[in-house]
Amino acid sequence: MIRFVLDGEVIDVAEAAPTDTLLDHLRNALRRTGTKEGCAEGDCGACTVVVGELDGDAVKWRAVNACILFLPMVDGKAVVTVESLARYAALHPVQRAMADGHGSQCGFCTPGFVMSLYGRSIAALGTEGTPVKDVIAGNLCRCTGYGPILAAGEANPPQPADASETADLLRSIAPARAGREWFAPRTSDELAALLIEQPDARLVAGATDVGLWVTKGLGELGTTIFIGDIPDLRMIEDGPNGLTIGAAVRYSEAKEALARLHPDLGELVRRIGGLQVRNAGTIGGNIANGSPIGDMPPALIALGAELVLRRGGERRSMPLETFFLSYGKQDRRPGEFVESVRIPRPAPGTRIRIVKLSKRFDSDISALCGAFAIRLEEERIVEARVAFGGMAGIPARAPACEAALAGKAWCEATLAAAAEALSQDYRPLSDLRGSAGYRLTAAANLVRGLAFERESLFDV
Repeated sequence: MIRFVLDGEVIDVAEAAPTDTLLDHLRNALRRTGTKEGCAEGDCGACTVVVGELDGDAVKWRAVNACILFLPMVDGKAVVTVESLARYAALHPVQRAMADGHGSQCGFCTPGFVMSLYGRSIAALGTEGTPVKDVIAGNLCRCTGYGPILAAGEANPPQPADASETADLLRSIAPARAGREWFAPRTSDELAALLIEQPDARLVAGATDVGLWVTKGLGELGTTIFIGDIPDLRMIEDGPNGLTIGAAVRYSEAKEALARLHPDLGELVRRIGGLQVRNAGTIGGNIANGSPIGDMPPALIALGAELVLRRGGERRSMPLETFFLSYGKQDRRPGEFVESVRIPRPAPGTRIRIVKLSKRFDSDISALCGAFAIRLEEERIVEARVAFGGMAGIPARAPACEAALAGKAWCEATLAAAAEALSQDYRPLSDLRGSAGYRLTAAANLVRGLAFERESLFDV
């Protein structure tokens, strides 16, 4: 049985398949029709709800897309919908500001905007110190224009709400560990043992990618293991030698630590999906699914990240770039899972640049993502690590480009030669995001452009 808290009441769901979505349950079973389905892929934000989970004695809130959030993933949590805000027959201040400022026309997208702004008003995950425009970057409006919506957000600054009643209810719920065709282990030891028994099970952390297999591809997942609620996979260790990030750490949770490691990493996270996607998607999931256009792997490869995998009681580590074998294939054995990723702190004298190119600035998939970590001693390049995503069937380093840089003087001529060498490293495909020619030209220009970005390159 799945149990979650909704407006001060514990909701019981006797049976749920691993692919039943929270959106369908809200609309069809609970008649919460304010939550809309616009895209069914986590892009438009019309289905935005706020989910809360216990964090010590408090409740930690985050805005998420209900369309790609599977129902077992809200077990033991609290859910807030747009109907929750006005349940005492008075508009919430965010709703009032939207109404008074004429922030709605057709109204289809409005509930999602309201919920994103409500999340900001209670200091939900990812909103602290975040401009309103970034908070609503994962919400799309086709008719109103964003001015009144931005004003409604500015009119409601963060003010954490009292969630003691919700916390008490959450403590009264014993989270389920299994259901019909799904499991929800609560420790990494449980997960390791379960995967030995079920090596072909599908692992789901945030469902920001797998969710589309169901909603857009109409696929079945088979036996599914949800790993997003395993505390020891959600640990971040920030030490003198670098970062260790557990496989189930969400992007919003990791952003601050990554930005401390290097500002370009924080800016890259800012552009990974909308806030709702970053509040669900995990770094480990982004790596494990092996997408050639995932934004974070090229940056981590350039920084020399190491992956830790576990099978039963055994662990092994490897450089991240060796994990990706070919399109859709990774070096992960049956029963093995990604446990963590270790990112070393860059050595002094390292210049780092990470650039994402996409058709839209916000909430868009990369045409390509380039990452550079170049260590200099007295204006001579002693080490160069260059990696790209979107240029091959896997995120990969550029060995010919790196060889053209290593040992050379830091100058325009060196960078021009390295840019020319990229054609030996990649044979990109053409697709709707860009032609092969565009990708090679753009990647080469990123290398050449390093010569003109001396002031913006960050020395470590």
